[in-house]
Amino acid sequence: MQRSRLIILVLAMVFGFIGLVILQVRYLTTNAKIIEEQFNENVQYTLSQTVSLIEENEALEFLSQSLEKEDYSPDKKILAFMYPEGYKLTKNIDTTSITANIARPTIRLSTGHGKATIEETSRYLQELFQENFSRRKTILDQAVFRWLRQSEERTAEQRIDFEDVQNILKTLFENKGITQTYYVYVVEESGNMIYKSDNAQPLPYSITKDATYKQQFFPLENAKSHVFLKVVFPQKQNSIFKSMNLLLPSIGFMFLILIIFVIAIIIILRQKQLEIMKTDFINNMTHEFKTPISSISLAAQMLKDPSVGKSPEMMKHISTVINDETKRLGFQVDKVLQMAMFEKENSSLTLTELSINELITDIINNFSLKVQSKGGKIIPKLEAKSDCAIVDEVHFANIIYNLMDNALKYCGDKPLLLTVATKNEKDKIRIEIEDNGIGIKKEDQKRIFEKFFRVSTGNTHNIKGFGLGLAYVKKMVQEHHGTIKVESEPGLGTKFTISIPVISM
Repeated sequence: MQRSRLIILVLAMVFGFIGLVILQVRYLTTNAKIIEEQFNENVQYTLSQTVSLIEENEALEFLSQSLEKEDYSPDKKILAFMYPEGYKLTKNIDTTSITANIARPTIRLSTGHGKATIEETSRYLQELFQENFSRRKTILDQAVFRWLRQSEERTAEQRIDFEDVQNILKTLFENKGITQTYYVYVVEESGNMIYKSDNAQPLPYSITKDATYKQQFFPLENAKSHVFLKVVFPQKQNSIFKSMNLLLPSIGFMFLILIIFVIAIIIILRQKQLEIMKTDFINNMTHEFKTPISSISLAAQMLKDPSVGKSPEMMKHISTVINDETKRLGFQVDKVLQMAMFEKENSSLTLTELSINELITDIINNFSLKVQSKGGKIIPKLEAKSDCAIVDEVHFANIIYNLMDNALKYCGDKPLLLTVATKNEKDKIRIEIEDNGIGIKKEDQKRIFEKFFRVSTGNTHNIKGFGLGLAYVKKMVQEHHGTIKVESEPGLGTKFTISIPVISM
């Protein structure tokens, strides 16, 4: 994929996700605002109804007490003008109901008196009704006047039944579907608290302002000190969030999309990086194969020259060149074939019981000539006493050989000083291969075990290789149920540490 297309794809995914997040946030905030406004309206309506009912109850209670007195008993005064022909009063524990048995009035017409008789009768009845209504209204006005005068003298505790307040609030809240925990307070305008419900915390306490609602008692009265009904919902915000629980799946899907988006970006970037590494690998492989093939081709052409066949020394030299270049070509082919091992989950290993110290000693003896030819030296420190392990001899030898070969490649301009040590660590043997080479940068240490990765990238061929050696080493160590780690400082050298299980003696 081209770099420009990759950037466009990433930007499109970023803008798309940002747009989705913005829409989701706006939807959630709008929905939360609507739910909160509806909650506020229901609570405020409930408080207004409660205050009105408390005021009505006070009026009904006063009228009931007034009517029970002798002068204003219902059978003599108020009910008389309501039901002039008779009534029946029934009362039980809960309510008082009035059932009137009203006798229908009868009108007799006299044809002898003519039309004036009906008009006079209608006028008489109207005057009688107005007189009775005026007299009864005066009685009720006097009762209401006494109620108003006594109300001014009574305190809020005497006028308000707090148990009724609790019951009315409970009923109205349940009708509105409000089931959250709430605290009830009755406070004066000065802040003096007259009443608080059970388990309510003393005022003031730490609550948010929008969780408190209040309504004035007897709002139409011109009292010296106003009294307020205050209701507090300590868990209002939690309740609003709970009412939005159907929206939680959408939030979960949004985060799922985010995770998929991040994973997709990582995969795309890794594929792009892998593509670059493979291109680099092909370039390096072409260069590495080209040199031995050219040498062999040149030697084959020289053999066609009749004069070469007459010189035994020339024939020997050409044969040596062909043999060396063939070995070199075969070695490069083996390196390429190592790629197939990374495609398999498990490699086919031929495991045998071997002495690690002896195996490393043989490798040092074979490799020391190569090191000494460049002025270097190998220092063996094989101190492990328990060194028997179950390993594949060929692959495990390749592990040690690859690490020592890398030390020789990256020794720089100074002579190589290579230390190979073994130590016991509980039920494992630890193999340390340390050099004094050019070292590895911190940012490269995390990637040196990746396939195709090389610290010296591009077509720079001062150090030959395909970037498969350390990836192969790590895979083989893991196949032997071991671990490998690297410690390095640029300019000071590098140390590889391998740990594998040993056989208990």
